[in-house]
Amino acid sequence: MKIAVLVKQVPGPDSPLPIQSNQNWVDEGAAAFIMNESDNYALEEALQIRESMEEGEVVAVSLGPDRIQKVIREALAKGADRAIHIQMDTEGVIDPLVTASHFAHALKEENFDLIFTGLQSDDLGMGQTGIILGEMLGMATASLAMATELSDGKIKVKRELEAGWFQWVSLTLPASVSIQSGLNTPRYPSLKGIMGAKRKELKVVTPNVVDATQSLERVYLPKSEKQTVMIEGSADQIVEKLVETFRNEIKVL
Repeated sequence: MKIAVLVKQVPGPDSPLPIQSNQNWVDEGAAAFIMNESDNYALEEALQIRESMEEGEVVAVSLGPDRIQKVIREALAKGADRAIHIQMDTEGVIDPLVTASHFAHALKEENFDLIFTGLQSDDLGMGQTGIILGEMLGMATASLAMATELSDGKIKVKRELEAGWFQWVSLTLPASVSIQSGLNTPRYPSLKGIMGAKRKELKVVTPNVVDATQSLERVYLPKSEKQTVMIEGSADQIVEKLVETFRNEIKVL
């Protein structure tokens, strides 16, 4: 069983995110980066499948500048067998179609049985890359996975729906599955794993050229304004004014 896990490096939840003076993007030099949360669960699920089968290979794959090798080494320290780094500048927004195209170009010759991705990234949250990648590579796809079961060349996926409902679907391999946070307990890197990660293969590849279909015009912080308005008059007049404000200004009616 050969499993690829896409891992992304994102700013930590407590990291400062100052905006560049030209307002094109945030100042990444001031940010503290970590592995995307749901990618942690995707990696753990792949490792558990390999361990339960007592064979196979887990490959961590990431796209970005040199700084992302930190999360790649973390994935290797947790137990991934090798890694692929698609090296490119990702400053600004790269739309999911372009992102998936880069991954498809790098992975098409690998012939993976499974590709696991986190459901969505904590920074942009588009949640589309895994599904688009599966379509590009001719794989069966599923999202919102809360559990997986492998048997007879197929993978059963428990999908989270709305209002507390779940759905089991069966996919033939190869398949691309987007993993929801919470389906397992991600492990921590051991000292042995950290030392061993330095000796594992990390292949650096150059992405193909893909025309961007989406561009970023400006990044800015929303402005919050507080204003107190006193409404005077009779009870009927006050109610009428409130209803008018809710309907025409706040737009909640």
